[in-house]
Amino acid sequence: MAVVQRLTRRAEFLRAARQGRKWATPGLVLQAVATPLACRSGDTARLGFTASRKVGNAVMRNRVKRRLREAARAVLDAHGEPGYDYVLIGRPLTATRPFTALLQDLETALKRLGRFAEPAAQTPPERGAPTP
Repeated sequence: MAVVQRLTRRAEFLRAARQGRKWATPGLVLQAVATPLACRSGDTARLGFTASRKVGNAVMRNRVKRRLREAARAVLDAHGEPGYDYVLIGRPLTATRPFTALLQDLETALKRLGRFAEPAAQTPPERGAPTP
């Protein structure tokens, strides 16, 4: 995925909750919905992160959102499908779950929602061809 934009308005989060599909894992909840045509611009996906007060105090919620941002950077950059809005919701276990398990949770949720895109295979350059 080339470019990632952020979801910032409450209406965008509510639309993902109302119209999108979701999958819950021990470390996070992922909601995915197609980006409205008016908001689409090329090969972009939009991301939103949230953690309710059930997760903990402000410090804990911020830690959870930081971990979700890093997991999204690692997984959605490689496997996210453009043209979709993704909302990652933190859970109480997100703060203490091992990061590799959190990455696996996100990959599992993407696969279950049918939004896991395999990265394009890069072909090796031909012999004698100039390298870019």
